[in-house]
Amino acid sequence: MIESNDNMIIYGSILVSAFAILYAFYLSVKLRSKKRGTPKAKKISDYIYKGALTYLKKQYSILSVFVIITAVILFMLNHNIAVAFVFGAFLSGLSGNIGMRVSTMANGRAAHACMESQTAGLKVAFSSGAVMGLMVVGFGIIGISILYIIFGDPSILFGFGFGASSIALFARVGGGIYTKAADVGADIVGKVEKGIPEDDPRNPAVIADLVGDNVGDVAGMGADLFESYSDSLIAAMMLGVGLSFAYSITLPLVLASLGVLSSIIGILSVKLLGKQSSPSRALNIGTFLSAGLMFILSYAAIYFLDVDVGFWYATVTGLVTGIIIGIATELYTSYDYKPVKDIVNASRSGAATNIISGLALGMMSTFVPVIVICIAIYLAYMFAGLYGIALAAVGMLSTLGMTLATDTYGPVADNAEGIAEMAGYPKEVKARAESLDAVGNTTAAIGKGFAIGSAALTAVALFAAYSQAAGISVINLINPNVVIGLFIGGLLPFIFSSFALNAVGNAANKMVNEVRRQFKMSKGIMEGKVEPDYDKCIAISTHAALKQMIIPGVIAIITPIIIWFLLGPESLGGVLAGSIATGFLLAVFMANSGGAWDNAKKFIEKGGLGRGQGKGSDVHKATVIGDTVGDPFKDTAGPSLNILIKLMSIIALILAMTL
Repeated sequence: MIESNDNMIIYGSILVSAFAILYAFYLSVKLRSKKRGTPKAKKISDYIYKGALTYLKKQYSILSVFVIITAVILFMLNHNIAVAFVFGAFLSGLSGNIGMRVSTMANGRAAHACMESQTAGLKVAFSSGAVMGLMVVGFGIIGISILYIIFGDPSILFGFGFGASSIALFARVGGGIYTKAADVGADIVGKVEKGIPEDDPRNPAVIADLVGDNVGDVAGMGADLFESYSDSLIAAMMLGVGLSFAYSITLPLVLASLGVLSSIIGILSVKLLGKQSSPSRALNIGTFLSAGLMFILSYAAIYFLDVDVGFWYATVTGLVTGIIIGIATELYTSYDYKPVKDIVNASRSGAATNIISGLALGMMSTFVPVIVICIAIYLAYMFAGLYGIALAAVGMLSTLGMTLATDTYGPVADNAEGIAEMAGYPKEVKARAESLDAVGNTTAAIGKGFAIGSAALTAVALFAAYSQAAGISVINLINPNVVIGLFIGGLLPFIFSSFALNAVGNAANKMVNEVRRQFKMSKGIMEGKVEPDYDKCIAISTHAALKQMIIPGVIAIITPIIIWFLLGPESLGGVLAGSIATGFLLAVFMANSGGAWDNAKKFIEKGGLGRGQGKGSDVHKATVIGDTVGDPFKDTAGPSLNILIKLMSIIALILAMTL
């Protein structure tokens, strides 16, 4: 039963989340009132919208079957968990659907707003990202709060997390395969073979590429972080059950609600500062302002509720950890810094040295995130035990509304630049859109680093909740079953990544052949007299994504169940530990290598090496090849590992509670 002193907190959390959702709705209405641009820009934007919605509808039709079957199985074990599972899956899908609809509606409007000024374009693109960010945190808090009111038992909430994790995995894997199949195909034939610009309307794969930005980096990323956000809150609430102080279960909701308010203020600051600051400075100020407000408000809440200040220290540990990981990611992936410039210099010798340099960078880039996460775990545990680790995860994700808004801004700006290019907007408009896109590349890389770091902390919190639910106080590394589990867990991220990378490679091969076929069959395409068959390329990406996303998803779901029944709960603990360790490292490595390769290419394209070594040069072609390798690293396999390690932990928890 819910204690009377928790009622005010729960209903207050619902009120805050409802406010976030309403504000997001207000922003979407304002966006719709903006001008869509020229007839050609409208046509391109409609192509993107139609392609994205077609894919999403087909994906959800497949996922609905999975949700129904899984819900029936869960209902036989625990009907309350089954209800929570369906609710979590529904809200995860809904948040991604809404976010993607808004992003595909805003891209053409952002391009046209650049006619007025760069600031106007920034406001449109960022507002669409803010809708996504606020929907995710709003639905996360309101969903968990409603279920807790109904059932009064935090353990039931793991069903909600399972639903969110399941949708996130398929959305991330499927969206990643879709976008990178199109991107790699477009780059290999368009840039390398034909020497045409990235967003040239003559490229048959260009619309599929722009669609992919939305299904992968908007719907996929939104579902990913909705899962992390929900799971961190659920793990903290579950671990709070065994504590004796008041508000132990609802304190995470207090902190999350304050984070939502801090994020809204940060979002407003970006919109206000846009006129006086560069896009990157405005976004950075908004991010740090949100974090600073959360720092102050969380202390005020701890003081007002009269609970141990150690809980605040643990929360702030996570908050600071997220910022440090974001800064480290930027240092390794932005072309303003030495690591990416080293890749550029290596590219003078060709694609091979570009790839070697990028791989080395990605491996070295794991150092700071791992050390910072280790310090965060140690400090959080020292301040507040296992509960403190969960609070650190909540703290890191507390300002997700602002962080996700900044991240989702990236693909909208990318689409805006593409539309401006394809629609033939004036040079100054394309330059403004390109500037917004350049900032978006950095925010996207930082967002991926943040998502990976938060996934690691959340997975550790879920692991702690699993050990508590399974009654495991110590995992014996001398036990052969545990060692077997440890190796299997370490293996899984590699097997999972192999399937994801192969899926992109196979789909990209089909895309390359189709683009080549169209150029060969119709000479008028290169002359600009004949419009390419964009729909054929969209169909290739759609079919590949929906077909290839199934096996990685099944691996993630089936493995914990098999280990539980064959080797037991302690061995499954070894699986979780192994998967968290290698999954986190592999995800950081792939995300940062991919981001660095991408920005090395961008550095060349903006004229960083001077005349004669820009677009179309040998060094540029080498960086394009590196980028095509990095694309599935950073946008398919790497981000999907975040969900793999959390989903397996959630399934393990449900097994421990129901069997």
